[in-house]
Amino acid sequence: MTINYSNYFNMNRTRLSDALFQKFSALVYDKVGIYLKPEKRELLNARLGKRMRALGINSFREYYEYLSRDTSGEELVQMIDAVSTNFTSFFREKDHFDFLVSHVLPDLTSRKRRKQEVVIWSAASSSGEEPYTIALVTEDFFEKRAEGGYRILATDVSTRVLAHAERGVYSMDRVVKVPERYLRKYFQKGHGSAAGHVRVKEHLRRRISFERFNLMDQFPWDGTLDIIFCRNTMIYFNRETQQRLVSKFYRALAPGGYLFIGHSESITGLKHEFVPTVSTVYQKA
Repeated sequence: MTINYSNYFNMNRTRLSDALFQKFSALVYDKVGIYLKPEKRELLNARLGKRMRALGINSFREYYEYLSRDTSGEELVQMIDAVSTNFTSFFREKDHFDFLVSHVLPDLTSRKRRKQEVVIWSAASSSGEEPYTIALVTEDFFEKRAEGGYRILATDVSTRVLAHAERGVYSMDRVVKVPERYLRKYFQKGHGSAAGHVRVKEHLRRRISFERFNLMDQFPWDGTLDIIFCRNTMIYFNRETQQRLVSKFYRALAPGGYLFIGHSESITGLKHEFVPTVSTVYQKA
């Protein structure tokens, strides 16, 4: 058997060392607050390797230096896109949406003036399934009322998933959890080259603004948001970052506003003034 030593040495040359893993890990934490545990080294090795191949860069050290020299910040965005985990689905943790319709929206609209909108933020919105689910149930809620309205801001640090979300196109297997009445009412079925896919109808897409936003940045909202969904995101942050984020969420919400976090998350042990309502839903006093 003939061994290709050139490929062998090249493969080893591009393995991510402990020292460089620490450098990349510190960079990711500094920029977006995500703490990469040591067991994530192989994951980082694979994902950064794909980005390096796209750039024609042969070593992780060279790629780190390339990132450091990039004053535009564009490559940093690409790198964060590569390492971000973007798992989501329609009606994920469905009881949150049931509570939104049965309690939160009636409570908020009862306290607002007739033409005031309910302002909802889907933070870390990934490929759009969460903000579109919010839009489905909220649109249905307001269609049954003579007054009021809403708007949704959906943000993520990944430009790649935001581009997917803005299109609003999903394969049929991605919408299996969407109730049939919502599918008929708010989705268009694809034909021809788009067969096997559906698209969120335009009037619903217009309700949502998709923007890139880093949760580590200063929030531009000061007591103006009514609802924040930030679910299954804080699990990637350490307690110090979680504390800062929860404090920022509290300041961003209007009095009586609501914070939804993931069922696998908890703000127990953090300093905050939120009042618990149902499981993993909190209200600003």
